[in-house]
Amino acid sequence: MMNYYKSCALCPRNCRTDRKTGQGYCGQGDKLRAALAYLHMWEEPCISGERGSGTVFFSGCNMRCVYCQNSDIASGNVGVEITVERLSEIFLEQQQRGAENINLVTPTHYTPHIISALDSVRDKLKIPVVYNCGGYESVETLRRIEGYIDVYLPDFKYMDSAIAKRYSSAADYPEIAKAAVREMVRQTGKCKFNKNGIMTKGTLVRHLILPSYTEDSKAVVEYLYKTYGDDIYMSIMNQYTPLPQVKDFPEINRRLWDSEYDEVISFAVSLGVENAFVQEGGTVSESFIPVFDGRGIVK
Repeated sequence: MMNYYKSCALCPRNCRTDRKTGQGYCGQGDKLRAALAYLHMWEEPCISGERGSGTVFFSGCNMRCVYCQNSDIASGNVGVEITVERLSEIFLEQQQRGAENINLVTPTHYTPHIISALDSVRDKLKIPVVYNCGGYESVETLRRIEGYIDVYLPDFKYMDSAIAKRYSSAADYPEIAKAAVREMVRQTGKCKFNKNGIMTKGTLVRHLILPSYTEDSKAVVEYLYKTYGDDIYMSIMNQYTPLPQVKDFPEINRRLWDSEYDEVISFAVSLGVENAFVQEGGTVSESFIPVFDGRGIVK
């Protein structure tokens, strides 16, 4: 397992860092670190349900978007070092709390650890496993976790490579995300739900609309619908929150206008999109940014 961290290529950054002696682009070494495990009530209805999604927030991220709402954890500045054995216990504790699923948040750079933890609870874990990521995924890594993941919950952030470069230093993001979603859909097939409306199999693609970029958002929606139709679900989000770190990016240093969100939703409707979650007004002021205080991680 640890060989994957010696010259790391788990994500498309391919930084080739020896994470046993240093930190990769994700900001992490070869020790498993997580910052929060709790029942998250603010995911999409088919993920959180009535009992909550059993989220596990891992430290670090391979995206480092300038507008990240969870920048403290994404930068790797917070988190607790845990063992694979402890992670497997956390999975079972979430299940015992009544979680609808196990929700792995920014898991990419820890996939070898996660596979080991899931292997150890395979006979005990009875709820779906959700892979919640930024969409900037290596197909090779996704293929390594095939059979472990029931629901993929990726972002599809950008269709324009210039926008991807400006905000995420990833000009190749559009093509990488296309290939990643294609692989996810291949693995999961069409979406399936249980009697309570919880997704048990499938791919749900999120898109956060950025201020000033409705045309790119419409391009994302159009690509996803024309490529996958009703085989996937979309979540079109208006919850962008301008935080202090975007002060040098004036075009996104504001909230999304209602008219911008309505423009993208109207476009989706005109295409015939039906399998989509939308957000009503007020989600910005109500945005729930967790406190990454180690809850549920340390016994």
